[in-house]
Amino acid sequence: MAAGYVELLRTRHAARLLVGTLVGRLPNGIASIALVMFVRAEGGSYSLAGALAAAYGVANAVGQPLLGRAVDLYGQPRVQLPAAVLSALGMVWLAFAGIGTAAVAYAAVVVAGLFTPPLEGGLRALWPSVLGGKEERVHAAYAMDAVAQEVMFTVGPLLVTVFVSLWSPAVALVALNVLGVLGALSVVVSEPSRAWRSAPREAHWLGALRSRGLLALLGAFFFVGTALGSITVAAIAYSDEHGGASVYGWMMAALGLGALVGGVTYGARQWPGAPERRLQLLVALLAVCYLPLMSTVGPVAMAALSALAGVFLAPAIACAFIVVDRHAPVGTVTEAFSWLVTFFGVGAAMGTAAAGPAVESGGITAGFAVAGGAGFAALLVLTATQRVLGSPGHGRAGAVVVSSEGVGGGVVERAEGAPAGGPSEPFVKN
Repeated sequence: MAAGYVELLRTRHAARLLVGTLVGRLPNGIASIALVMFVRAEGGSYSLAGALAAAYGVANAVGQPLLGRAVDLYGQPRVQLPAAVLSALGMVWLAFAGIGTAAVAYAAVVVAGLFTPPLEGGLRALWPSVLGGKEERVHAAYAMDAVAQEVMFTVGPLLVTVFVSLWSPAVALVALNVLGVLGALSVVVSEPSRAWRSAPREAHWLGALRSRGLLALLGAFFFVGTALGSITVAAIAYSDEHGGASVYGWMMAALGLGALVGGVTYGARQWPGAPERRLQLLVALLAVCYLPLMSTVGPVAMAALSALAGVFLAPAIACAFIVVDRHAPVGTVTEAFSWLVTFFGVGAAMGTAAAGPAVESGGITAGFAVAGGAGFAALLVLTATQRVLGSPGHGRAGAVVVSSEGVGGGVVERAEGAPAGGPSEPFVKN
């Protein structure tokens, strides 16, 4: 099972790009917990911490697709690295300015969120060229990518805790954002990133959002994000009544472990049939596995149910990457992946907001019911739009774009029949 991933990582540039992207995304992965710890250390309230985290999240949701489109138009190094530096400067600004002036604190987190580099979408745009355009290897890389995300979201908070215990929350903010810049730098100076060019694109103000199939997928994953966000709040409420923070930690660790196992298993083989139909099945299983959480049984059993709830998350995300690739209009792949990140993140924020009132009015069971309801809402979207999803438009899978070795060994994308070394026609910029 792991042998396939080891083989992928032995491919030239693959391990560097994956690790660099994960390190580069650390500031985003730890932003919420780092902000809460920082604000509390500065004497601020939980309300202020939550508001700053929300401001960061909204700015991030706005910035990701805009920066993703910029990457498609101008290339990765010219966008990713400057964005990473600006984002880090926003958090450094907060660390030194503190929360004494609310306007300054909000401005700092908005800058940090708005300029978070779209490294996640950028990596997925690079996989086809790095892996020689072989579909089965690209699909396995998407699964490995989804598994690596779970590792990052598990390790990230632990790193924050270590930095805070050794130094302070302010040092944690600065140090982890400096690490993020170094990760982004490692990616953008690599040959694949420097040589990558988006396929020529049709000028259209909607960009990737002109794809009806992509819109359907984004709608579904908004609700998947809602489910995940609501579980976080419901699990906190559950842990308050069943042993405190340690129970919450075990539940979240079990959720991540389930996703890790599911992702590794999913990526260990090739799956027959259309990915759109497979995604519908995976989301159905995901929704069903959320329902047992409503039983609110003892802590040990709830940890096991949390693991079950996570099993189909990474496979669903990995399959969604394939569907994005098939439906994104030519020349918009980074933007399309960035929209998926945005919709998922906004959905998670909405789930967090919805679960709180649900717990207060209907108890812990009602909080977990939000997750189950959101899971079935995602399934409903996929079912209602299956005809649209079943007909990939002009995404990369159906486009005349293949990979070739560029000048100097860099990997670039080119139109079929064009000479190696770059696109056969200039970009059409929106």
